[in-house]
Amino acid sequence: QVQLVESGGGLVQPGGSLRLSCAASESILSINHAGWYRQGPGKQRELVAIITAGGSTNYADSVKGRFTISRDNAKNTVYLQMNSLKPEDTAVYYCNVVFTPGYRDYWGQGTQVTVSS
Repeated sequence: QVQLVESGGGLVQPGGSLRLSCAASESILSINHAGWYRQGPGKQRELVAIITAGGSTNYADSVKGRFTISRDNAKNTVYLQMNSLKPEDTAVYYCNVVFTPGYRDYWGQGTQVTVSS
């Protein structure tokens, strides 16, 4: 069973920055993809950003130009750098990693991000 441990959430003022980390208990060299999702109050979970095995990235329109997903294979960690944060970015953020072979799908426990003055 792979463990994903998220960190980096917290309270930040509008316009501020946070970096979320997702540390895996297994090497992320052999992944199909990894992503960050979020679920705001009263909303459905939505995809924020995704990075493929080859390093290609894709973002939700609402975060393009402000958020950056990256990975450090040596540290088995996936990151989400969030800049120019807005109150509407307030949500619980979840890390998701899909490992190969077998398309094994794992989720982190979630980390709260609150953007408020």
